[in-house]
Amino acid sequence: MCDTCGCGQPGNKVTIRKPGEKNTGNHDHEHVHLHSHEHEHNGALHTHEHEHFHSHEREIEVGQDILGKNNLLAERNRGYFEAKNILALNLVSSPGSGKTSLLEKTIKDLGKEIKFYVIEGDQQTMNDANRIDKAGAPVVQINTGNGCHLDSDMVNKAVKELEVEDNSVLMIENVGNLVCPSLFDLGEAARVVIMSVTEGDDKPIKYPTMFQSSDICIINKTDLLPYVDFDMEKAKQYAMQVNHHLQFFELSVKTGEGMETWYEWLKKEIK
Repeated sequence: MCDTCGCGQPGNKVTIRKPGEKNTGNHDHEHVHLHSHEHEHNGALHTHEHEHFHSHEREIEVGQDILGKNNLLAERNRGYFEAKNILALNLVSSPGSGKTSLLEKTIKDLGKEIKFYVIEGDQQTMNDANRIDKAGAPVVQINTGNGCHLDSDMVNKAVKELEVEDNSVLMIENVGNLVCPSLFDLGEAARVVIMSVTEGDDKPIKYPTMFQSSDICIINKTDLLPYVDFDMEKAKQYAMQVNHHLQFFELSVKTGEGMETWYEWLKKEIK
């Protein structure tokens, strides 16, 4: 699964920090090869972990085991979010599609109406978390090191760091990658895949698993349509070939065109 890129390697450190915190190693976590045992006590999530490493001869079995454990904790995350009326959205895309810019503008425009919390996922740096902090939302940065995706255990820990309040929206910006994140349920209510018109209209059929596993498709940077070879209808047709349940939003974060429709959807989803 992710062995070749390094996410499954023993010793790969994952850090979780708030803006302004130094990387002291206090929040280091081993990635994925964990047995997670969790219970809820007084409204808080508690997770107990034990390392468990496997040999290469059992690679397929190990991959299934990792996904199974991830999905189990994802369901527990989902139950926690539902109990607290927290709308959790998993934002996925290629690098540079505009995920962070979308979050910044959404938070600035709706921050007085909706309480936002954000989990940022990147291999390195606090750059995106610092941007979200300036936009006005509580945020933690998960740096995955060699890892190419977030998993439900990382999200579980980050939620504890954030102390997410009831009746709020949790935006999870995944690592920029259209492959590995498609396999890992985080416990979100909906997965939002973002593509931009600069990436080509055949993105959905090049990376079908991500579009197949998503609920919402945002097509960003529509202000650049006059300058790029991108067929909007063809892109949507390709996406519908792999997932006919997808809901589309065409917008430009830069100009604000189409953002209101996205905002209306968000408000409707908040119970």
